[in-house]
Amino acid sequence: MHCPFCGANSTRVIDSRLAAEGDKVRRRRNCNTCNERFTTYETAELNMPLVRKSNKISESFSDHKLRGGMLRALEKRPVSDENIETAIIGIKKKILSSGKKEVRSEWIGERVMEALRQLDDVAYIRFASVYHSFNDIGEFIDAIKIMEKSSANS
Repeated sequence: MHCPFCGANSTRVIDSRLAAEGDKVRRRRNCNTCNERFTTYETAELNMPLVRKSNKISESFSDHKLRGGMLRALEKRPVSDENIETAIIGIKKKILSSGKKEVRSEWIGERVMEALRQLDDVAYIRFASVYHSFNDIGEFIDAIKIMEKSSANS
């Protein structure tokens, strides 16, 4: 590992810890040349499946799109960054555990809606309104009634 301060190749690990629910390793390093300390994170490189969009075009899975869609729905909502990150990791694990080389974008959208439903009802309705292309207030009311009914049954 190159030192970000002096560029030397000689660094050593002085502490390692699991981070992000065990999905990352946080390493504290020390440069043997300039004696500066810095932190690195190690994660497994995962081969996510392709995403088949509704127009039948396949594209690479985009962590950025997943995170962006969830953050737009959760904007100005009282949900911690930690809970959001846990939900994103959970969705990615479900995608990976599907064992498929290609997943439908609709399937991913449903997983996002499940996660948002657990995090925040308002964010869930926001996402559902865009995802299902609500056209009028009646569709919002229907979605809220379905949500209320499922909450009462829980």
